[in-house]
Amino acid sequence: MALIGRLFAILFGLLAACFVAGTIVVVALLYPEFSDLDVTLPNPDTLDVVLGFGFIFVSGFALLPAMIVVLITEAFSIRGILAYAVGGAICGAACYLGLVPFDPETMRFDGIVRRHLEIMTGAGVVAGLTYWLIAGRNAGAWREAPRDPRPPDLPSRT
Repeated sequence: MALIGRLFAILFGLLAACFVAGTIVVVALLYPEFSDLDVTLPNPDTLDVVLGFGFIFVSGFALLPAMIVVLITEAFSIRGILAYAVGGAICGAACYLGLVPFDPETMRFDGIVRRHLEIMTGAGVVAGLTYWLIAGRNAGAWREAPRDPRPPDLPSRT
């Protein structure tokens, strides 16, 4: 029964992390538009659609790397916040580098935009921290035996 509850916590944590990362990616990519004083804020309906596409983009590309990080942390009961931040950074960088063409002759990625790589890596870090807040703090706890909430019986002094 604890495993089923844990799976729901993991799913909710992944969805929240993807939403936060998608929001960060969209806002960071739109920031140059917001910094111009002549530009007004976009229509809220348009912003909702863009945020929705950002969520779908991040959740679609980050699902496999994020699930690998979740499996590793659950298997080894890793509960440290730094592990989730580093795992999120790796997932964000992997998602961006998965979209950039790779030249096998020169063994380099062609066309990396450093700002975009930084945005995706930073969004991954924040997504990892969000996941840690929701589900990562209790990684592997479903395998432990439940504790008895009653205090142990104390011997009497009579």
